[in-house]
Amino acid sequence: MEQQPEAWMRGPVPGVEPLLMPAAHALIGAAEDMRRAAEDLSVELLWSQPGGAASVGFHIAHAAGSLDRLLTYARNEALSPEQFAYLSAEQEPGDPPRDAAALLAHLYAQVERALAQIRATPLGWLLEYRGIGRKQLPSNVLGLLFHAAEHTQRHTGQAVTTARIVRGLRSD
Repeated sequence: MEQQPEAWMRGPVPGVEPLLMPAAHALIGAAEDMRRAAEDLSVELLWSQPGGAASVGFHIAHAAGSLDRLLTYARNEALSPEQFAYLSAEQEPGDPPRDAAALLAHLYAQVERALAQIRATPLGWLLEYRGIGRKQLPSNVLGLLFHAAEHTQRHTGQAVTTARIVRGLRSD
């Protein structure tokens, strides 16, 4: 099977303004990279922490949760009790432990919501002030959309590397 070019090389994402295209491409690429890194990992490998590093499962859960939280701030909304509960549970496998399919499905849903929000964001809003968290740290819509994408990419890279490490440890 021929591999597609990276998301940013496939042309425009339908309905996304050119100024926001890099964020959309980054999110699409992150979801694809997370799938390749994690889809075949056992639950044990998904949640293992080689050398004390964060698990692949954490990186997927955190990418989905942080994307949701950052986009909530971009909409100028406060976090819900459910979002705080999810945040506190991101590092835990759960009981029973969440598997790759469940974690990835949640991530894909968050990426789709993010793309819908990006499509619906008027360009005139991009520089509007947005406060982040209880301290209302300063940002704007553009900063939050950009950070949501780059933060997701950051955790994707960590998940990809950790997945390679746990696969290597399994074969030793």
